[in-house]
Amino acid sequence: MIDCGEGAQVHFRRSHLHFKRLNHIFISHLHGDHCFGLIGLISTLGLLGRTADLHIYAPNPLPELLKPQLAFFCDGLSYRVKIHPFSTRRSEILYEDRSLLIETVPLLHRMPCCGFIFREKATKYHLDPSAKEKYQLPLYAIHAIKAGEDYVMPSGEVIPNSALTLPMKPVRSYAYISDTAYKPDIVPRLKDIDCLYHEATFLHERLGRAVVTQHSTALQAGLIADAAGCKKLVIGHFSARYHDESVLLEESKTVFSNTELANEGMIINV
Repeated sequence: MIDCGEGAQVHFRRSHLHFKRLNHIFISHLHGDHCFGLIGLISTLGLLGRTADLHIYAPNPLPELLKPQLAFFCDGLSYRVKIHPFSTRRSEILYEDRSLLIETVPLLHRMPCCGFIFREKATKYHLDPSAKEKYQLPLYAIHAIKAGEDYVMPSGEVIPNSALTLPMKPVRSYAYISDTAYKPDIVPRLKDIDCLYHEATFLHERLGRAVVTQHSTALQAGLIADAAGCKKLVIGHFSARYHDESVLLEESKTVFSNTELANEGMIINV
């Protein structure tokens, strides 16, 4: 989960997601609309009898702020809440396993803030079942073939790896750029991202207000996506002044055509 506003657990249920699959929460910054839902969600997980650790990654001083709330509202939890503070002044890797890498992107906002980049890792090649039968592949060779090696037949004939394996599933990448002023120096970090979420609080006609509040305009979000060569842009965090959010979409599309509006519960295909 990225950020956790009020009522997060309610929306979790509405989206028919499974609470047991939630193990890591990433908080971009400590403005209330991004973290007020934490204590409610933590409490709900406890009521459901959770036992697995819950990891929360957030800027300081979240540990100090959350500790007394946990002690008062969530005493006797059936699981551990582990908080991992990170710096908003530099990029760092927050999480890594065999299939995923998550790193931070320092942003420019009224409060220390970071975005996040999620990158899938390439998987091993998948063995083609028909090739296994055709070439009578021995068990000892299969691991090497999945690692990308060719196979040498007992006769000495070399069977190329491409004839033995199926194409790997393309790896995907997603960047979440939370509340921030226009910050073109993040473009190199976002190069060729498959899907970029970027805040677009105002139309560009309100650039002055965007500068003061350290937010971005829809046009600026499009400029970032275009400069980075992203495949898709999703904009969100709209000011309440815009009852018709399509005006923000149209503005972003003037510089980046493959833009969509963020909507609650949407599924993004890349």
